[in-house]
This record gives sequence, structure tokens and C-alpha cells, in this order.
Amino acid sequence: MPVQYPFSAVLGCETATPENADVGRRIGDMGLALILTTIAPEIGGVLIRGEKGTAKSTAVRALAAVLPPIDVYAADRFSIDPADPAATSPDAPFADTTTLTRPVRLVELPVGATEDRVLGSLHLERALSEGKVEYEPGLLARAHRGILYVDEVNLLHDHLVDLLLDTSAMGRATVERDGVSIEHAARFVLIGTMNPEEGELRPQLLDRFGLTVEVAAPREPTLRAEVVRRRMSFDADPAAFNANYAASEAALTDEIAAARERVGAVRLGDPALLKIAEVCAAFEVDGLRADIVTARAAVAHAAWFGRDTVTKADIRQAALLALPHRRRRNPFDAPGIDEELLDQILGDDELPPEPPEPEHRPDGPDNLDESTQTDGADNDRAGKDGAEKDGTDSGESTPAPDPASDDQQPSPGSVGPETVAAATDPYRPKHLTVRGIGAGTAGRRSRAIATTGRRIGATVGATGSLHLVETIKAAAGKQAVRRATDDRRERIDLRGEDLRIAVREGREANLVLFCVDASGSMAARKRMTQVKTAVLSLLLDAYRRRDKVGLISFRGNAADLALPPTHSVDVAAARLDNLPAGGRTPLAEGLLEAARVVTRERLRDPRLRPLLVIVTDGRATSGADAVARSLHAADYVASLGVTTVVVDGESGPLRLGLARQLAARLGAEHLPVAEVSAEALTASVRRHTHHLNGAA
Repeated sequence: MPVQYPFSAVLGCETATPENADVGRRIGDMGLALILTTIAPEIGGVLIRGEKGTAKSTAVRALAAVLPPIDVYAADRFSIDPADPAATSPDAPFADTTTLTRPVRLVELPVGATEDRVLGSLHLERALSEGKVEYEPGLLARAHRGILYVDEVNLLHDHLVDLLLDTSAMGRATVERDGVSIEHAARFVLIGTMNPEEGELRPQLLDRFGLTVEVAAPREPTLRAEVVRRRMSFDADPAAFNANYAASEAALTDEIAAARERVGAVRLGDPALLKIAEVCAAFEVDGLRADIVTARAAVAHAAWFGRDTVTKADIRQAALLALPHRRRRNPFDAPGIDEELLDQILGDDELPPEPPEPEHRPDGPDNLDESTQTDGADNDRAGKDGAEKDGTDSGESTPAPDPASDDQQPSPGSVGPETVAAATDPYRPKHLTVRGIGAGTAGRRSRAIATTGRRIGATVGATGSLHLVETIKAAAGKQAVRRATDDRRERIDLRGEDLRIAVREGREANLVLFCVDASGSMAARKRMTQVKTAVLSLLLDAYRRRDKVGLISFRGNAADLALPPTHSVDVAAARLDNLPAGGRTPLAEGLLEAARVVTRERLRDPRLRPLLVIVTDGRATSGADAVARSLHAADYVASLGVTTVVVDGESGPLRLGLARQLAARLGAEHLPVAEVSAEALTASVRRHTHHLNGAA
């Protein structure tokens, strides 16, 4: 078993042991969030976001070593608590009731794991060799009362995300498959790490994480040198390095155990509860999960600091960890929280003391009216704060004109000055798909042979979802031969060669490559605003469908790969927002650059099928023989067999129809920019149908 880097040696997770216990418990946000969710697992886990090389995985893997050990039955594969009379295990009753104490497990869930591996499934070896139907537990059973860690959680396949959502909400895993019907407890601390550059997390799973923390590498040279010094010392002699931190690790384990004992006695008074509700309402978070998580985190924070009552300091720290990721309205919003607004809501005064409880608290109309009036006042205050914040945000989000733009010189070969148009609010776009059936990674765009979805057949294999009927059919035709050489006649003789695995049709993710015409003709009459809005809407659709995206722009004399293919739709949206327009139209260069990117990505991942979206009015004005070169480039792109859509940016009463001609040359779908919106396209179809019905 590899030696893990000690938790207390991770910069930002270390805890000192000074005379003042409060000072000793002051640690960085990442360490604090991890400790709070282990003190009170009902908080709901931690999501750690940060750039590469910031010790995210190191800290999580080291956490299990500082957690107090747990008691389990020696014969129990599901790790129920022997001290809990209500706990049940599918392995019970136990022939041997011996208990043992073992460390908390850290179970890693790979992003490429199958559903069978996560939930568990039929034990095929026992079924084939002994004819027994026996359940083999999966990763969720193994993680019960421990930690379930997902590295690069933002790349997790959709079907696994759905499993985690259901299990984390219910605290139990249910398996109904392959003749197995079983249910077992699955309560664990869910910890995920991710690099936002690789794409954002699905909102449904993001909200399930109780706390979130942003981490970054220190900028101070002394701190960076200390990190390198510790890491090199650990690599040189792991045992000696861990021995130096053994006392700190043991002290941290004792502090966590003590906080767990105190957490049930911490009092969350009505003034503190109302303040939490006021904070959550002011920051306009959706639903009530934020209030519940903030309250639980505040209680755990008070227990960690040895207090028996929740204070404003506890509420403030809990809000900083529980609210930032719940304030995002769409994937392109940056997570964060306004600390000045938070301090303004909390105020300078301490929470009022909890009034003594009356002997009898009636539930009559008078008491209800008083509660309603209090809630209304709180909502009024929260609404004012939210309105002020919205006004500030809306002012900041409006791009200010660039005073230097008028003086900007045009690039060689350009026509007119550069301009930067802003997109308006995105809408639901038309669903674009790649032709045929692929076999790429799980997603939500195009048809593909996948691990989940509609069962369409069976194939020979030993891994995957067993197709029981086809397996028995394959074995049935061989029983006469097998029984002639075998005395076992009492049951069907199943062998490995008979196994048939279900073939399922689902959905895959694709590479959506945008090739955007940013020339002067597109900038005319504010067409670029409409174009950017359409592309932004398609980017949002790509985010929801788990696609990889890339962005090419062409203007002046050349094409530029503004964003190499990536899962980070946020970065693509930012590049699109800053995309200048103006100059001539090098259409041939744009098409050839798109062909180069597609060819390179096919070599990197042959299963990732591309969808090329060309946004242009079809004009070619840059260089000699611009039109002829653009037609030759279109023929070359068409020869690659790429599914292509030409979004026609031409507008106005007088149209040349060049984009439609380009689409025909490419063998592509022609889509006017006004019909990118699904609602607009539906309305157009309805008008056309109504006209035909009237004519009939």
C-alpha cells in the first residue's frame, strides 16, 4: 500500500497547536471545508475547484488517514454500524458477529467506471460455475461510512451523475437488474475535485455538493519554495517525513473526534437561523438547500471551534463555503460571493441572546401571524439588498465603450475599423446532431452505441451488461453436444463462450467546432450581435450536452484558432465575447483551418466525431481569386465527411444567397441565423403548415 502524503503537511491544511485552541483550529479554506464535512457528513460533501498542481487530490487522499476509525462486523461487506440497532445489511444475519475497528475507506470513483462497477451486479463467476444468483457489491457499498472521491468530477458521465444524485439524496442504493433485487445503505462523504479549464459541472450535481472551495497556487515565492521543499523531502524519505508529522496527524484526529461529540450539543438559536435565512435570501439562491447546508456548516464550524452556540463568525464562514456555487444563473456566470455584502447583511452587532422558551408554544393564528410578519420583514430587507446588488451587477456587466477604438488603425487588407459587439441573452437553439451512429464517450447529442440506453441487440463478450436471454439461447443449442461428454444433466451447462453482452443505443458527446466569420461584412448593420447571440446559445447547448468545443475566427487576411478544442465552454464564451470584427473575408483560410483542426482531433481521438458549425454570410473577399479558392477549400472540407452546418449571417431585404451556395458545395445543412432558435424555427414551420392547409 503506497504511503500517503500527510494531511497536516499540505499547505493550507496544516493545524498548529498553540496555547489558544481557536488559533490552532484556523486552517485554509480547503482543509476547513474537508474537516467540516467529516464532522457533519449531512452537510453533503465538498467540491474543490482549482488549477492543476494545487494539491487537490493530495489533500483528499490524505484526509482518510486523520479520520477516527470505525467499528464494523468482520463478515459484513456493507460496513454497517454495529452500535446502530436500526442498521441493516444484505449480508445479515451474520454467522460470526465478531467486530473489528478499521480505518475509514477512501473509495475513488473513476470517471470511466461502468454502472455495474458503481452499483454492483450479478456475480458472473458464481452464476456460471455454481449456478447461484449472488450480488457482488459495487463502489457505493464500499464507500458506506467513508469517503467517495471523484477526481475530475466535471468529466463524469451522465449516467454515473444520475446514480450519484439518487444515492446521495436517499442515502441508499437500490439494485434491480440481472435477477438481483437488493437495497443497502450508502451514506458517504462525497468529495470531488475539478479543473474549471476542462469544463464546468452539471448544475444538478453542483447543487448536491454542500460546500465548495476555490484553490490556487500561492504567489509568494517563500510559500512556493516551502511547498517544493516539503514535497522533495517526502519523495526522498516518505517514512521519515510522515514520522515528523505523526504528532500533528494524531492531534488532528483527536480534534475531529471531539468536534463530532460536540456537534450534537451545539445550539442553533432562532436569531442565528433567521440571519442565515436573511443571508440566503439576499444572495437570491434557488431553493432551500442553501439554507439547510449553511445552517449545518455553521453548527459544525462552532463545534470545531469548541463553542456550544452558533455565532456570526460561524455563519459567515459557512456562507462563504456554501453559497458561491449556488448563485450561478447559467454556466457562463463566474462563481463567487460578495463578501462586503455578506458583512453588511450580518451587521456589526452580535446575535441577540436566545429568549427563554415558554412552557407552551401555541400554534394558533396569533403566533402564525407574528411569524408571517417577521418573515415578510426579512424578505423586504433581503429584497432591498438583492435589488441594490442587481443594480450594481447589471451596471458592471455592461461593457464600457473603448475610448481608443476610434483611433484604432485597421489591419492590413481590412476595411474599416475593428468593432467588438456584445451578445444578447442566449435562447434555446435548434438541436444539431452528427449523421450516423458513433461510439464516442457518453453525452447527450448524437446517436451512439453506449453503455446505457435502449437495448438494440447483443454481442459476444465478458464485460458489460449481461443479456441473459441471448446468453441462454446461445447455450441452448450446444446442450446436446455438451451432455454427451458430461454427466451433469440436472441443469443447463453455461460456459464463458456463451456470454452475450447487451448492445445499447444511447447518446454521445461530440466535438462542436465553430468557424466564425468576423469580417467587416458581418459587422455591418449590427449583424455580429445576432451572430454572437446564436453562437452563445449553441455554446450553452454544447455545455448541457457534454460536448467538446473549439472556436476559429477568420478576418482580414488569415484565420485564427481562438480556442483549441476543450471542454471548458466558459472559456469559449469569454473568447467569443472579446472577438473583434472588421476587415476582409478570408473564407478559404477559415475553411482550411477548420479542416486542419478536424484532422488533428481525429488523430487524437478517432471516436470523437466532429460537428462543424460555419457562421458566415458566404462572401469571400480576401486575396487573389478569393471566390475560387473558397470553393476549392469547401470541396476539401466536404471530402473529409464531416457533418457541417452553415449558419447564414446574411440579413436584410437584399440577399445574395452566397451562404446557401456554400452549404450546397459543402453538402451541409443551411440554417439562417434567425432560425437557430428552436422557437423561431417552430414558428416558421407552423406558418408554412398553416399556409399549405389554407391552400388545400
